[in-house]
Amino acid sequence: MNLPQKKALVTGAAGFVGSHLVERLLGAGASVRAFIRYTSVHRPSHLEAIPRQLRDGLEIMAGDLRDLAAVRQAVEGCEVVFHLGALVGIPYSYLHPLEVVETNTLGTLHVLLAARDYQVERVVHTSTSEVYGTAERVPISEDHSLRGQSPYSASKIGAEKMAESFHAAYGLPVVILRPFNAYGPRQSARAVIPTIVSQALTASTVRLGNLEATRDFTFVEDTVSAFVRAGEAQEAVGRIINVGSESEISIRDLANKILSLAGRAAVLEVEQVRERPTKSEVRRLLSDSSLAHSLLGWRPQWTLDTGLQATIEWIASHPEAYDAGRYEI
Repeated sequence: MNLPQKKALVTGAAGFVGSHLVERLLGAGASVRAFIRYTSVHRPSHLEAIPRQLRDGLEIMAGDLRDLAAVRQAVEGCEVVFHLGALVGIPYSYLHPLEVVETNTLGTLHVLLAARDYQVERVVHTSTSEVYGTAERVPISEDHSLRGQSPYSASKIGAEKMAESFHAAYGLPVVILRPFNAYGPRQSARAVIPTIVSQALTASTVRLGNLEATRDFTFVEDTVSAFVRAGEAQEAVGRIINVGSESEISIRDLANKILSLAGRAAVLEVEQVRERPTKSEVRRLLSDSSLAHSLLGWRPQWTLDTGLQATIEWIASHPEAYDAGRYEI
């Protein structure tokens, strides 16, 4: 599939990864419709960061994934659908599980129904490494068991299984990606790397939750490259594919690395409000991305150090986007 010749829909387009994907698609010459969640302010959030010269091929449509009519309107006329729209905050899912399930699971069903009815050529569905829960073995391959350790991860398991079923039952050409902890410029303070960076740049104490949990961090530009390849590679249809760096680091070591790169000194402090319930905490994630290598021809190009340096520089130049003293959920 030649994406520059296609009309692509990106749900969750105003978000962190979504805005980077929109920018990449526009830069490649694709025509893009961005589906964003309606607010009364009607500002396209991170889409405003896309260079103005690229925006001629961008159409912005506001709505809600829970509204089937709005989703159908967004999908109509599009040939490829990149479905990234979701409520992704795990602590938020503890407080509002119904909203999270309605948005993530029912919203995905709405996207799939519309894609089936309008006979789109490809749906790239965004899952998450959180569907695995705490690793039973590492590295984690796609056949690892699934565990809903938070309402968020359970909602994404349901959404993923719905996407899988539409491929099996209706022949809908679906690719399911399971990204491992994307990070980079534009990410909100609810994620751990911006949390660490924004505090490291402004305070003498960095307050965090579990310091011993390990994660596999993937720079956003690499994550976006996997999405693009998933939209193009015929071999990927009907497959579930991990997208990770195949390297893990503890949150403690990550924080110390960021402090070193930023040239800052700070004390690490565990703050109870930031800790997750014991049985809900995912303690270890490490990707086996061999399927991404073979099916997508994808490998990460950014090291953790270079990605962190780019992220630190972006956050330092956008202090207005972060309140380092506030715990974001």
